[in-house]
Amino acid sequence: MNQKNNIMEKYISKVSLLAIVFSCLIFQSCTSKSLEPDDKDVAIEDYDAAIVASWNQKVMEIAVAEDGLLTLKGVRTASMMHVAMHDALNAIQPKYSLFAYDELVPNANPIASAAQAAYEVAVDQYPDKQNDFEEELHKWLRQIENEESKEEGISLGKASALEILRARSNDRWNGEADYTWHPMSPGVYAEFNEHSGTPDGFIFGAGWAAAEPFMLTEPSQFRSPPPPEINSNQYTEAFNEVKEFGRFQSNVRTSDQTHLAMWWKDFVENSHNRLARELVISEGLNLWDAARTFALMNMTIYDAYVNVFDNKFFYNHWRPYTAIRWAANDGNPNTEPEADWDNLHKHTYAFPSYPSAHGTASAAAMTVLANTLGFGDEYEFTMTTKEVDKAGPFSGKVEMDPPVRSFDSFSEASLEASLSRVYLGIHFRYDSVEGHTLGTQIGNYASQNFLKPLHE
Repeated sequence: MNQKNNIMEKYISKVSLLAIVFSCLIFQSCTSKSLEPDDKDVAIEDYDAAIVASWNQKVMEIAVAEDGLLTLKGVRTASMMHVAMHDALNAIQPKYSLFAYDELVPNANPIASAAQAAYEVAVDQYPDKQNDFEEELHKWLRQIENEESKEEGISLGKASALEILRARSNDRWNGEADYTWHPMSPGVYAEFNEHSGTPDGFIFGAGWAAAEPFMLTEPSQFRSPPPPEINSNQYTEAFNEVKEFGRFQSNVRTSDQTHLAMWWKDFVENSHNRLARELVISEGLNLWDAARTFALMNMTIYDAYVNVFDNKFFYNHWRPYTAIRWAANDGNPNTEPEADWDNLHKHTYAFPSYPSAHGTASAAAMTVLANTLGFGDEYEFTMTTKEVDKAGPFSGKVEMDPPVRSFDSFSEASLEASLSRVYLGIHFRYDSVEGHTLGTQIGNYASQNFLKPLHE
C-alpha cells in the first residue's frame, strides 16, 4: 500500500511538473508576442510609391479616352481604386484609419494586395479594358516570390475592392435630375446653346448635385453665401472686370494672364493626379503615404464637384456671356451691354456660374496635397500641361507654350486656377473667389476627418 502511494505521489508530482512547465511555455510564448509585437511588422519604408502612381496613370488614361472626363466616372473610379489600395495596405500594417474595409491581414504581401485591389475596381468599372488591366496586374504580381503571402495579398485585395464597390453601388453618380428653365431675368442662368455647342434645352451637371458624396454628409453640406445683387457695386466691378479682361481680344489682359487662362483648362482630376504622381515619386513617399494621398485627393475632388454643383443649381446664377450681352435689361445703370461680346476661347459651359467648379475642385485637391505630402502649404513645385481644349470639349487641342507653370505654394496654385476663369471670360471674380474658399473648406474637412494617422 505504501509502495502504491509512493508511485501515485511520484506520478502526480511528474504530472504537476509537466503542467507547470507547459503553462510556463504558454505564458512565455504569449508574453513574447505581447512584448515584441513588431517582429512580423511590415517595413513600410521598404515600399515605394511606384505601384500606386502606375495604377493611377493607367486608370486616368482610360477614363480620358472613354469620355474625356465629362462624367464623374473617371474620378469616381480613381477614388474607389485608391481607397481599395489604401484599405488593403492598412489592413496589413495599420498606419492610417480605414475607409470601408475593416479586417486585419498582417501576413499578406503589400504589393499583391495593392495590385489586386486596384485591378478589381478598375476592371469592374471598365470591363472592356480587362486586357490592359491584366497586363498591369501581372507586371506587379510576377515580382513576388513568396507564394503564401502572395495568395493572401490577392485575397485581401479582392476583399478590399469588393467592400468599396459594394458601398458605392447605389451612389447615383450617373443619375439625372430635373431642371426647370426660367424666363430671362437679371442674374438668372439662361441658355445660349449656340455658344456652348450643346443641343437645345441641354443642361449639364444637374445630376451631379444629387450624387452621394464619399465623405461629405450630404451634397449641400457646405452652402456658399449668395452671389452679389445685380445692382450692387461688387457685381458692377466684377462685371466690368470680366468684360475687359475676359474678352476674346483684350487690351488689358497680359500675355501671362492669357497663358494661364488657357493653361488651366485641363480638368482638375487629370492635371492634379498628374501632379500627384510626379510629387510622390520625386519626394520619395512610401507606398502607404502615397496611397492615402491619392485616395483622399480623388475622393475630395469628387465631393467638391458634388458640393459645388449643388450650390450652382441652388443659386442658378448667370454666366458673363449672358450678363454682358443682356446688360441693358439687368436693372443696373452702371453696366453697359455689348451685343457681340465673346470670351477668350469662344465657349461657355452649359451650367450655372456660381461658384466656380474648377476653382472648387482645384482648391480641394491642392489643400489635400498640402495636408498629406508632409511639406505643408509652402512648397515650391512646377506643373506641366502640354495641351488643352481649344474651346469646348470637342473643339480639338491646342499646345501650351510653355507647357509649365511654377508656384511657391499649393494655395497659390489653386487660387491661380480659380482666377484663371476670369481671364478666360467664363466666370465673375466672385465665382472664382468663392470656389477657392469652398474647395479649401472641403479639402480641410476631408483631411481632418478621413484616413487619419493612427499615431501622431
